[in-house]
Amino acid sequence: MEPPAILSDPQRTALEAAMAQVNRLVLGKARQVELAFACLLAGGHLLIEDLPGLGKTTLARSLAVTLGLRFQRMQFTADLLPSDILGVSVFDQGGQRFVFHPGPVFTQLLLADEINRAPPRTQSALLEAMAEQQVTVDGHTHALPAPFFVIATQNPVDLAGTFPLPDSQLDRFLMRLVLGYPDPAAERDMLAGRDRQTLIAAASAVLSAEQVLELRAAVERIHVSARLIAYLQALLAESRRHEGVRVGLSPRAGLALLRAGKALALLRGMDHVTPELVQDAFVEVAAHRLAVDAEGPGAEQAARDILEAVAVD
Repeated sequence: MEPPAILSDPQRTALEAAMAQVNRLVLGKARQVELAFACLLAGGHLLIEDLPGLGKTTLARSLAVTLGLRFQRMQFTADLLPSDILGVSVFDQGGQRFVFHPGPVFTQLLLADEINRAPPRTQSALLEAMAEQQVTVDGHTHALPAPFFVIATQNPVDLAGTFPLPDSQLDRFLMRLVLGYPDPAAERDMLAGRDRQTLIAAASAVLSAEQVLELRAAVERIHVSARLIAYLQALLAESRRHEGVRVGLSPRAGLALLRAGKALALLRGMDHVTPELVQDAFVEVAAHRLAVDAEGPGAEQAARDILEAVAVD
């Protein structure tokens, strides 16, 4: 007797329709859209690093509308305070008590736009929220809505007015994506078609927040073999001894790779994780966690070299 399918037919149909709608709104970025879905369904957070004007905000808004998630966008600036993100307690004269006024972080999809323009103290205000799905203000802990998904955008660190994200903050992001310029055909369609923001405003939800939580639960049912675990361990070990890498991947990075592989398996209609799925997400999950020599080719190339160095048994 065959085991039950990970997703029912209606769930599979709805998930495919959701991805198709986002791909219509974000042209020519099918791989990045798939990885963004995988990041969300794996229960992680997404960092997008690229130049202004390449569709980072469009991707975030498209996901929020399509998945039926409450959305907040916050522009990070040099004078932004932690309380501007988390909220503040204000004394109520009538009730003779402090009343908490929640900040923009109390949403389901938070777009932290240009996160590296804020100083480190403000950047770190998101740490507890991203790791624990809660915030603590004035000694009181407040739970965040579920699902809670942060998409942070970041300008390249060599642009003026930026503060590099600390390693502890980078590690909270399951993936880091680069969108890049669209290919000529997608750019032509974009220029000839309707404005992206108009299209997003006219779009309707394909999934609901409750369905997203069900899909996250389905990810946990994806099978992982002992052979796959051995391959993951080999990748982690290679990253720690690879030439030009000063700090390799931690066990938490290994868990992130595993979650990404399981989410990709769900998106592609599979019930188990294969080495190829881990390879498909490896650079986006691993590169921003690697500390490499300054004179080397860079973290992304180091991640690709690590993949090449580890054979699949």
